[in-house]
Amino acid sequence: MDEKDFEILSVLSRTGNITRAAERLYITQSALSKRIKLIEKELGTELFLRSRQGIRFTPSGEEALRCGDIGQKELSQLRENINAMQDKVCGTLNAGISINFALYCLPDILAEYYRLYPMVRLHISTGQSRDIYRQMTEGKLDIAVIRGEYPFDGMHYLLSQENICLVYNKEYRGRSLSEYPYIGRRTDSVQAGMVNQWLHDHDLDVRDKSFFMDNVSTCMEMVKRGMGWSLLPEIALKDYNGMIEPCSFKDGEPFIRRTHIICQREAARLPQIEGFIELLKAFKKE
Repeated sequence: MDEKDFEILSVLSRTGNITRAAERLYITQSALSKRIKLIEKELGTELFLRSRQGIRFTPSGEEALRCGDIGQKELSQLRENINAMQDKVCGTLNAGISINFALYCLPDILAEYYRLYPMVRLHISTGQSRDIYRQMTEGKLDIAVIRGEYPFDGMHYLLSQENICLVYNKEYRGRSLSEYPYIGRRTDSVQAGMVNQWLHDHDLDVRDKSFFMDNVSTCMEMVKRGMGWSLLPEIALKDYNGMIEPCSFKDGEPFIRRTHIICQREAARLPQIEGFIELLKAFKKE
């Protein structure tokens, strides 16, 4: 059944007569009768009892009429809603954000996004970049902000890059790093490999003096409490007053961490996604 069928049922209910209904619908009586038979065949039941006095709805016909009235009202409401949405950004923002970016950057961005686009429904997931990336490849998210290097067959934009820094409290200045513990964190394999390379380049063996945490913020808190030194991204160092030294490898190449926006190709054209991307890019420029 479609919208035209709902209209037929409504007109038949008001007229109680196939001939008069056909006139109001501007079709022939035979065409209307054929259409009624098709509706009844589709539903697998008789909708009307016919007599010389007109038609009478069966219980099944009354139910079809009731549902048809609801459908017409909902369709009318849908049209009104769509008309009201023209030139307005709405819909759903289905995004995944890496934990570090979510912790240090996302609140301000989302606050501004909500101010600009209050009609958008926000579905935001946060997690490790590797998990967010997996959700993107499975098509569960429309857009993501991830840290590290991940191949993606869609829109791929470099949002920022930052130094990985050696951080430690001032009381340890001048001491060899091998004298006190390394505070590491679990991360993706590429980043872990780069950390190991930096340690190797600087002849540091941390196997016997190390802690391993699940996230950057915990590492930072342990460093602040003088429990050791760590290699942390600049994004986490805004409020740290200790020693901060940008890291380089033995060949002079800086040790950096990149943040990317990745987006499903078809989603990139949605206005709510475009608005989010523009805010992310504006954040980069600040």
